[in-house]
Amino acid sequence: MAFEDYKQKKSVVIVYTGEGKGKTSASMGLMARALGTGWSVAFIQFIKHWNVGEHDFIHKITPLFKDKIYFYKGGKGFYNAGELSAKGISESEHKQAAEETYQEALKAVKSGKFDVVICDEINNAVNNGLLDKSKLKELIEVRTSNTSLCLTGRNFPEEFLPFTDIATNMTKLRHHFDDKYLANKGIDY
Repeated sequence: MAFEDYKQKKSVVIVYTGEGKGKTSASMGLMARALGTGWSVAFIQFIKHWNVGEHDFIHKITPLFKDKIYFYKGGKGFYNAGELSAKGISESEHKQAAEETYQEALKAVKSGKFDVVICDEINNAVNNGLLDKSKLKELIEVRTSNTSLCLTGRNFPEEFLPFTDIATNMTKLRHHFDDKYLANKGIDY
């Protein structure tokens, strides 16, 4: 097939999943590429309520990109993660935060205002039972035809792969967390 035989889609669904590091980092790279192209981006983050490097970065670049970037930080921390779980937060509080964050994502994909909507850690919220799996499919189905959607986090449901255009499984070969070392600021968060 010759190059001129290829077509380009108006928008795509991208998934970054798997046990390996780099899912949020990949979505941040996608955001940088989109903003650099002059596109508008909504970055909707599930789970992570504590301050992480990407939050600081987004706050610093927002004055530069003004109305081209929208950031929403939802979630109450890790849920059902053993000793790493957020302390003092009930299951209903986690579910409510996930639902509120989901509503922000839903608004963003339906609005037509954004060229790219990134739902960071949404797969974790679904896998942990904070959101129903059907919500992922709904985001894919109701997005405007010009809105690309990026879904990140571990355990993206395999049965939804046919609804995606690009899906990458980040495979962990080695991570120092397995040797009881905590995540490093600036590297892992």
